[in-house]
Amino acid sequence: MGDQRIWLSAPHMGGLEQQFVNEAFETNWIAPLGPNVDAFEQQLAAYINVQGVTALNSGTAALHLALLEAGVQKDDIVLCQSLTFAASAFPVTYLGAEPVFIDSELTTWNMDPVLLEEALQDFAKKGKRVAAIVVVHLYGMPAQMDLLLAVAEKYGVPVIEDAAEALGSMFNDKMCGSLGLLSVLSFNGNKIITTSGGGALLSNEKSFTDHARFLSTQAKDPLPYYQHSETGFNYRMSNIAAGIGRGQMLVLNERVKTRRKNFELYVEQLKELPGITFQNEPSGFFSNRWLTTITIDPAAARNINVEKIRLHLESMNIESRRIWKPMHAQPVFAAKKSYVNGNADYLFDNGLCLPSGSALQPKDILQVCTLIKTLFNV
Repeated sequence: MGDQRIWLSAPHMGGLEQQFVNEAFETNWIAPLGPNVDAFEQQLAAYINVQGVTALNSGTAALHLALLEAGVQKDDIVLCQSLTFAASAFPVTYLGAEPVFIDSELTTWNMDPVLLEEALQDFAKKGKRVAAIVVVHLYGMPAQMDLLLAVAEKYGVPVIEDAAEALGSMFNDKMCGSLGLLSVLSFNGNKIITTSGGGALLSNEKSFTDHARFLSTQAKDPLPYYQHSETGFNYRMSNIAAGIGRGQMLVLNERVKTRRKNFELYVEQLKELPGITFQNEPSGFFSNRWLTTITIDPAAARNINVEKIRLHLESMNIESRRIWKPMHAQPVFAAKKSYVNGNADYLFDNGLCLPSGSALQPKDILQVCTLIKTLFNV
């Protein structure tokens, strides 16, 4: 076992976070909301170039409110990317709506525009309402947003962008998080920047983020007593967490550069190994490379498979992780309809996320690569 564990994606503080947290203590802004929350929202709006931002206590809360703001109601259909984390789909069920899962294309590993159109055609013929489409930018790689947005517009369905993994990524020079009608971010501990726990809802329609802010603070009517005309939620980000976020925003561009350098070092070290390929970055796409991911073709890789690599790294106290198990293959969603082409299943069976944290040193990545090479007898 290695002396010190190499984590997949550990939090990485920049040094100024404590200053903003201390300000909250010194001014007694310990309650939810406060100057840090306001400033953090302004930083995000400026960075992503959107009109409205509401900081929340998780990305899941942000997606729940995004669905509400998009008008999703009970029994509506919501088309969701299958290859993703379950939090991209769970909020659909909170509303009593029906998630339907769309498989991936192999260029970016994100939602397949051809299958999306097939699903929209099917539901149009059946006269069933599709209320929203939830597109994910997997591991920081932007989805084919031009094609997906064109299909969505053709059928008049709003797109919600799950940019939880893609802060700092761009599609055709536009920031991920600014491309959908509504977009969500996550600041969970493993993300490219963190607030310990947290998320945000974004939109260029400020009325959406303003209303979501109202709902996220228990939907208290603006009266001198407690009156509620809508169902509210306790979803707002705390002033302490936002203080961490303010400090993290100051190092975000640096974190993107580091993660991209990590990716480049992995490619340099592993590209010659038989059967190993990396997630593409097509022209016009810019990934923050939140996680460096590979696929392993066991036939070409001398019968070395993804699980052999994962277990070998784990035996040396190094964390790696399988690609997301698709939602259409999850027991909780077994009865839900899906449009499947086999790509997400292939990526799950053969994909691995390698340690990618911005606090890793080149020697750490070289250690990971050396261990992988030993399996290949290189």
